Amino acid sequence: MAAPEERDLTQEQTEKLLQFQDLTGIESMDQCRHTLEQHNWNIEAAVQDRLNEQEGVPSVFNPPPSRPLQVNTADHRIYSYVVSRPQPRGLLGWGYYLIMLPFRFTYYTILDIFRFALRFIRPDPRSRVTDPVGDIVSFMHSFEEKYGRAHPVFYQGTYSQALNDAKRELRFLLVYLHGDDHQDSDEFCRNTLCAPEVISLINTRMLFWACSTNKPEGYRVSQALRENTYPFLAMIMLKDRRMTVVGRLEGLIQPDDLINQLTFIMDANQTYLVSERLEREERNQTQVLRQQQDEAYLASLRADQEKERKKREERERKRRKEEEVQQQKLAEERRRQNLQEEKERKLECLPPEPSPDDPESVKIIFKLPNDSRVERRFHFSQSLTVIHDFLFSLKESPEKFQIEANFPRRVLPCVPSEEWPTPPTLQEAGLSHTEVLFVQDLTDE
Repeated sequence: MAAPEERDLTQEQTEKLLQFQDLTGIESMDQCRHTLEQHNWNIEAAVQDRLNEQEGVPSVFNPPPSRPLQVNTADHRIYSYVVSRPQPRGLLGWGYYLIMLPFRFTYYTILDIFRFALRFIRPDPRSRVTDPVGDIVSFMHSFEEKYGRAHPVFYQGTYSQALNDAKRELRFLLVYLHGDDHQDSDEFCRNTLCAPEVISLINTRMLFWACSTNKPEGYRVSQALRENTYPFLAMIMLKDRRMTVVGRLEGLIQPDDLINQLTFIMDANQTYLVSERLEREERNQTQVLRQQQDEAYLASLRADQEKERKKREERERKRRKEEEVQQQKLAEERRRQNLQEEKERKLECLPPEPSPDDPESVKIIFKLPNDSRVERRFHFSQSLTVIHDFLFSLKESPEKFQIEANFPRRVLPCVPSEEWPTPPTLQEAGLSHTEVLFVQDLTDE
């Protein structure tokens, strides 16, 4: 066993390990792995062997004691019901029995020795399960061919799947192991298992899984349940959060007796299912409540996060707005400063004002947009640009403006343009010795 323990688990083995732990409730993962390796990773056999040990049935790896175990339902152990074959009656019956006894003993002894020796020559092919579902379907077909279609509804899946469904649905699971070579199997199937009242009880109260022990899947389950004789029935249910065998019925049992025994087992263990249903409902309600609380918390958290996001966006919007206003203020301040510097530069560059006695001087009165007046003298030979620079240097003058004359009404070309690349002089512009010019504000245009 050292090699399997040293190598890494495959994905299939890992899934079986987790499934085995869930079904048995064993906390130790090493113990789960050891148990599965003992059963050659046969999860069905390992699960049932573990559950049987819980109920007092010996493990397949621990031989049973010489004295049979007495099961007591008051001790919560497995309820066992065995139907023995009828004893011979009368002198003729006992005589036939005594005569056949040596032959029967010799036959079964030789057969057992032959089977034991054959194991060393050729391993039992039933020990290798390759198609468990195929084994179930094959048994169903052979059963229907021999006994007809009037029978309990067979579970069409593996033994492990039947255990899982019974656990999930909180239902009883009735397992039937069919011994093809047993003398009572034919009578049990024909007269008991296919009886209408038995079919009705099984179909309405439990899941029914059946297989032949000649099939690998049935043989594997028989190794786990360790039946003593045939026909064999086992009742399994979820008890104390574990799938547990709560009843074993062995031998040729009649329909009425079978119904009574199954009903007794179910009635005796119904409280466990009711308790488990209540616990599961309570767990579901707790889970729903917790989920609702989580959803409410998440909704509240999302609402708070949304509020916080909107607050951040509002703060960011205000911050950007303030930055924008501040930038506008700074830009306006820089513009005014540049404008003032430009006015001062223009003022410094102005030529001196001619004297009143200079015959080439021109007296110009400017009417500003704010209705104020400004008077200054210029020389006829100076460019109209000088007039523009003078007005631009004034504190009360607008930032953009044009200069207009009244007679005739015209706009003086004081700045370079496509029509006047070089502005004309005052004399060229036709100004007289005394002029009144109007300054028109163009700042908003």
